[in-house]
Amino acid sequence: MSDELLNLRKKIDHLDEEILARLAERAQCAKRIGEVKRGNLYRPEREAQVLRRLGEANPGPLPDMAVQRIFREIMSACLALEHPLKVAYLGPAGTFSESASRKHFGSAPTLLPTAAIDDVFREVEAGNADYGVVPVENSTEGAVGGTLDLLLANPLMICGEVKLRIHQHLLSKSEGIGAAKRLYSHAQSLAQCHEWLNRNLAHLSRVPVASNAEAARLASEDAESCAIAGEAAGELYGLNVLAKNIEDDPNNTTRFLVIARHDAGPSGRDKTSLVCSAPNRPGAMHMLLEPLARHGVDMTKLQSRPARGGLWEYVFYVDIDGHREDAEVAAALRELNDRAAFVKILGSYPVAVI
Repeated sequence: MSDELLNLRKKIDHLDEEILARLAERAQCAKRIGEVKRGNLYRPEREAQVLRRLGEANPGPLPDMAVQRIFREIMSACLALEHPLKVAYLGPAGTFSESASRKHFGSAPTLLPTAAIDDVFREVEAGNADYGVVPVENSTEGAVGGTLDLLLANPLMICGEVKLRIHQHLLSKSEGIGAAKRLYSHAQSLAQCHEWLNRNLAHLSRVPVASNAEAARLASEDAESCAIAGEAAGELYGLNVLAKNIEDDPNNTTRFLVIARHDAGPSGRDKTSLVCSAPNRPGAMHMLLEPLARHGVDMTKLQSRPARGGLWEYVFYVDIDGHREDAEVAAALRELNDRAAFVKILGSYPVAVI
């Protein structure tokens, strides 16, 4: 072994010891903050600010995202010293919702799988979970209507968002597709892979199930079936990957919301979500949206959804740039509240960092 290699290894060992000492010092500071501070120990806006600052200060050669993910884990572990979080998500284990939960909160929290999106809201509202992670829209298939309805009906607020690239894989207990007679997957995933399936597996019966993880579980128990699911579900149930990345759109992304009994403070780069209804008269929508344009507030999403109160009545889900405490946003929202038949602020929260 060369002297240079020995010296480099000794330097790495020394640096590792320095990093460990600094981590211990950071953890002590975080623990002390927990002892001094009252209220919610997890502050989404503070975490977003730290991750953005570290990404901007990163000198390389590690990519910004790698640095941010490392520090996400450090913050996750430090928070767990004082208050281990419980996070509910749409289960079972192996779903994309679980992957989104781990991406946002790190590996320290206790993750609580639920059978349905309704149950995620219920667990958080009842206090059995501190936070919940729910899918709200996919870049290919659009909005998740059930989540939108629950946001309207439930007192919980949005305090964060997660964007997860979705890669769908064809999985099976068998080594090949020849013996397969049926294909299990969630309805959204079947739709996201529709064209690929028509070209390659048009003969297979497609069976929608509650989640991709459930599809993988069923495929693991049936040699005459296969499943479309993510990598995590395939590994969990010991399935073979017969085809990778079969989604029709290579940029296929799902946006998840983090829900809680509170939203987040201003972080410097935020988003506000709300739902409103317009009075039933000509020009009503223009009247509602005009204050946003006049105050220079950028609307990034407008989604209509049938209201449950009456036939042919609609509510409108709106995302805007900025925090509800920002002066121009607050002014626009005050005018909107005066003009709309109904307004509910769903929450202000940091734009997804990683």
